[in-house]
Amino acid sequence: MTRSPILLVTGMSGAGKSTALRTLEDLGWEVVDNLPLRLLEGLLAIGTRDTERPLAVGLGPQTRGFDAKQIVQAITDRPDMGLSILFLDCNAVELERRYNETRRRHPLAQDRPAMDGIAQERALLGPLRDFANRLVDTTAFSASDLAHWVRDTFTPDGGGEPVLSVMSFGFSRGVPRDADIVLDMRFLRNPHWDPELKPGTGRDPAVAAYVMADPAYDAAMAAIETMLATLLPRYRAEGKSYVTVAFGCTGGRHRSVHVAERMGAWLRERGFSPTIAHRDLGTAPQDSLDGAVQAP
Repeated sequence: MTRSPILLVTGMSGAGKSTALRTLEDLGWEVVDNLPLRLLEGLLAIGTRDTERPLAVGLGPQTRGFDAKQIVQAITDRPDMGLSILFLDCNAVELERRYNETRRRHPLAQDRPAMDGIAQERALLGPLRDFANRLVDTTAFSASDLAHWVRDTFTPDGGGEPVLSVMSFGFSRGVPRDADIVLDMRFLRNPHWDPELKPGTGRDPAVAAYVMADPAYDAAMAAIETMLATLLPRYRAEGKSYVTVAFGCTGGRHRSVHVAERMGAWLRERGFSPTIAHRDLGTAPQDSLDGAVQAP
């Protein structure tokens, strides 16, 4: 029976445990933090079912009943669980700087200098640090660096790709609020002004040919392709889960539809899997809006 991965995430307070857990949650893991130790074994047993998502459990000295030696012994006694430990470490000077910068008190030194709590915590966590499968020193990491490391380490092949949507819309009916990139196609020739093309849509070959005949078309499409080729990998690197590219024209029936279809096909050729949607294609044409600005 295939079992879902189980990962215990622990380490020094201020070393990035919360960032690691949030990133795992964004990747689709089920995340539980600071569960009382007496409940841990039952949770881990549930997590071994092959129908469950991967499970990440955050723990540390703040966990009720925390005992590092007991945790190590429990893992040793259950090798069938396939459990891993991620330990996040950081040097004491950097941890103290982080606490001073955020003006937070160390959880183990509420009325004493942070360095006292750091030393006490390091001693308590020693057995887990020695036993951990993965040991990461975050001294030189920013929160973004750590999130990138977690995504690179724990994302299955292809599983970290953002959900990519390409859409068309009409400015006359409002800009989509969830769009990450909005591109205005109203500079292109408008088929609305051709009586034979007006009833059609950007999916029709005659309409597409009309739009493509615009002198600015080729250069504009090349520039958009270059921009998308640059930005989409960056969105992925930043861990963005959803990316929506929206192409707009006046009514959302001709130019924007054609360009969305073209760019969707171009993205597929390059290994992306975009969903293409035409927000306003099914709406009734509104001459007073679609022809609000006549192209010269």
